Amino acid sequence: MNHLGDANLRTWTLRVTALLAADIRDQLAWLGERELETKDIVEEVKLVCRVSEGLAERGAFAPEDQRHLRAIGRRIGEIDATHRVGLWGNALTADSAWDDVRSLARRFLLTRLGDWHQPLPRLARPPVGDH
Repeated sequence: MNHLGDANLRTWTLRVTALLAADIRDQLAWLGERELETKDIVEEVKLVCRVSEGLAERGAFAPEDQRHLRAIGRRIGEIDATHRVGLWGNALTADSAWDDVRSLARRFLLTRLGDWHQPLPRLARPPVGDH
């Protein structure tokens, strides 16, 4: 097991899952004025779920954790192309799939950490360009 690399990937997985588990008002506040595309969030979550498979094989996640992450990945995969278009903030309020994902993410965090209320990830600041 690559302890440093796996630890970083595990932390990334927990942060993304914390964002998915958050109350919708907290998700919208986290987004603020950011215009994140739904398709980008879907792809990020799908990547997290794929990476978690390798982490589980190396012991960074328990089998029960992996079952929860697979369920999240399956539900994300069921979001059809028409519901992946547009801003994620709009999708959060319009598509009930995100309620399902929220519930699944909460179950994972409850199992893994004992509480689904976790700090939300910090977004990287946009680069400041020369004007």
